[in-house]
Amino acid sequence: MNAAHIAALSRSGVTVEVVHETGSTNADLLARAASLAGPLLLVAENQTAGRGRAGRSWLSSPEGSVTFSLAWRFEGGPQTLIGLPLAIGVALAETLAGLGVQVQLKWPNDVLKDGDKLAGILVETQSAPGGGIWAVTGIGLNLLMPDEMEARLGRSAAGVPWLARMERDALMAALLDGLAAALREFAVRGFGAFSARWNLRHAWQGETVVLLDAGKVVQEGLAAGVDDSGRLLLDTPEGRVPVLAGDVSLRVKA
Repeated sequence: MNAAHIAALSRSGVTVEVVHETGSTNADLLARAASLAGPLLLVAENQTAGRGRAGRSWLSSPEGSVTFSLAWRFEGGPQTLIGLPLAIGVALAETLAGLGVQVQLKWPNDVLKDGDKLAGILVETQSAPGGGIWAVTGIGLNLLMPDEMEARLGRSAAGVPWLARMERDALMAALLDGLAAALREFAVRGFGAFSARWNLRHAWQGETVVLLDAGKVVQEGLAAGVDDSGRLLLDTPEGRVPVLAGDVSLRVKA
C-alpha cells in the first residue's frame, strides 16, 4: 500500500502512514500521542502483535486482512468518548454497505457477517498535552479467511473475497473517509447520533443472550438494542436492565 496514494484518494484530510511491519499500530500511535499534530492513520501491511479487547490477540495475515489504527483528538475527558467503539462499528458497517457488503453489529465492538466475526475494534486513549484526549482506534478487517487461519483461531470467521479483489489503497481511502466523517459527527453529537443506526444492524436483536465474566454468567435476558449512551439493554423478568461494557463476553444462549 502507498500512503501518498491513500491520502490522495481520501477526502478526509487525514495524514496517512504505511509501514511494512510492526507489532501493534495502536501501541505505536499511543506511544506517539504526545507529539501528534493532528489526526493520523497508521496502516500496517503486516501486524505481528495485534490486540483485541481485554488483551486478547488479533490474528491477521498480510494477504488476507487489513490492519490499521486511527488517532483522533477529542476535547474533554474520557467521559466524552462513551459509546465511541459502537459509533466506529456503525461507521464501518455503513462504509462496507457502500462497498456492497452487508454486515451486522455485535455489542460492544464486533462486526459480523453471516454470524461470524469479520472485524474487531479496539479503542484506547491517551491524554493530550494541553488538554483533551487522543482516541486511538485499532481495526482488523478480514478479507480472506483460509482454512489454516480458522484452525489457528479455533473458530469460524468471516471474509469478504469481493473486497480482497479491490485495490487496497482505494479500500483504505474509503474506510478512512467513513471513519473520519463518523468521528467528526461523534465529536459534535455523541453516540446519540448513532444509536438508532446501530440498532438497525444489531445482530442479536430479540435473542436470549448471556453476559459472561471470567466464564461465569452474570446476566441473562432478551437483547433489546442499545441506548443513547451505548449501553446494551436486556429485557429480564425484573424489567429492562442497561449493561455497560466491561471485560465481559456476550453470547447467544445455547
